[in-house]
Amino acid sequence: MRILLATTLILGAGTALAETATVTADIWVDNWFTMFVNGTHVIEDSVPITTERSFNAETVTFTADLPMTVAIQAKDFKQDDTGLEYIGTNRQQMGDGGMIAQFRDATIGKIIGVTTSDMRCLVVHRAPLNKSCSNENNPVAGQGNCDFESLDVPDNWTASNFDDSAWPKALEYSENAVSPKQGYDKINWDNAARLIWSADLEQDNTLLCRVTFGG
Repeated sequence: MRILLATTLILGAGTALAETATVTADIWVDNWFTMFVNGTHVIEDSVPITTERSFNAETVTFTADLPMTVAIQAKDFKQDDTGLEYIGTNRQQMGDGGMIAQFRDATIGKIIGVTTSDMRCLVVHRAPLNKSCSNENNPVAGQGNCDFESLDVPDNWTASNFDDSAWPKALEYSENAVSPKQGYDKINWDNAARLIWSADLEQDNTLLCRVTFGG
């Protein structure tokens, strides 16, 4: 677990009625994430996604205007566009994702927001489209069972005023479904915080997720 101290930059929401708060966020993602608040970058996972078994939690404290829009790009590791990992070995498989986060008022400890199905998540990389790709002797991205879908990342998707109303809501998952690993158990998660992802833990490799807290 990595802990970052408070930033001095106030992350503005662009509203005259905004209340400023010092916020502590705990984030765990299988495998990697980068997070923005009110359109400003706050933190990137300190462990590169290419690190084998890159499981860890991050804690960061920052100052932001409330209500605040949290935007997280979350990635499950994939070796290439097949969506597989350990290609060509007896461990060849699809990975599986998962994410949980909580945000507290750093001064009084009150929860400002947590990850739930209220988050909206757009899948920008999905693979393989046929799960039997994981059984291929020579899986090639874009061929046969190993086809994939990839979308461009929308402009300004981290901004508070971005319209995400057409994005699907996240799904909530149990610990048994996600099997959260190193770092997860180092955080005292609020009872309301949920492990989330999109509709498929295995095929959906890269997500853009957004939610507004403190409104």
